[in-house]
Amino acid sequence: MNAQGQIDAWLTRLAHERQSSPHTIDGYRRDLTKLTAFMERQQIASFDKLDAHRMRGFIASEHRAGLSPKSLQRLLSSCRSLFRQLTREGLLAHDPLAGVRGPKVHRKLPQVLDVDEATALVEGDGDDALGVRDRAMLELFYSSGLRLSELIGLRWLDLDLDAGEVRVLGKGRKTRIVPVGRHAIAALRALGEAEGRAPESPVFRGRNGAAISPRTVQARMKTLAMRQGFAKHVHPHLLRHTFASHMLESSGDLRAVQELLGHADIATTQIYTHLDFQHLAKVYDAAHPRARRKG
Repeated sequence: MNAQGQIDAWLTRLAHERQSSPHTIDGYRRDLTKLTAFMERQQIASFDKLDAHRMRGFIASEHRAGLSPKSLQRLLSSCRSLFRQLTREGLLAHDPLAGVRGPKVHRKLPQVLDVDEATALVEGDGDDALGVRDRAMLELFYSSGLRLSELIGLRWLDLDLDAGEVRVLGKGRKTRIVPVGRHAIAALRALGEAEGRAPESPVFRGRNGAAISPRTVQARMKTLAMRQGFAKHVHPHLLRHTFASHMLESSGDLRAVQELLGHADIATTQIYTHLDFQHLAKVYDAAHPRARRKG
């Protein structure tokens, strides 16, 4: 089997056996298409002809083409995943990426809302049908830290409002149970009374009765933020960041926040410890006699 055939077989396996999302599969395919294009230019017929020197040349060529450090790291990750699988199957005798490191990525800290800003956004100011839906949507985002894909995929049978829980299908098609706060419960009950709560129907619906689209959610959040004069760029993931930051600041329990967010790797959650430290540093600078700067 040639290189492209091995890639196609691996992606098919990811889709069917591991149930990776179409978005993940597409990302791997785009990255590995870059690798096969490089191999064609270098007249390299198979993966076993690759080595660390050639892989460094590949990364350097993509860097010259304008790929950012973050994209280069993702590219390396895609290649490593493929090479690991081929090695497990006995189709590759060595790791072409052994000793190869990508450029350092200076990770930007996510922006978050403070408590007053979050409260103002989720409470909204509309009592019409659209306002009832938007309030329930935003309250649930902030209450439970859901991803956009998780929220729009919810059906009423996924909610247990009496127990204060929601069952969501996250990345890798992994299911987790997340608590729902009392304000979100109240907003969801109001939405159910206004629109009905058929078990199989979407919780958040668009105009045609189907599940609301991601773009509609993004547009509604942008509109609501503009009405309230927010200077920050407000988007669905901002409320997830805000949820995580506020939970960690109040509890200090990194593992619990990891579980609530559905992060497979705690390193992903640790970004919020930096946000919390920034807050502590500001308090320290303002309060400690030896930390204050002279005016």
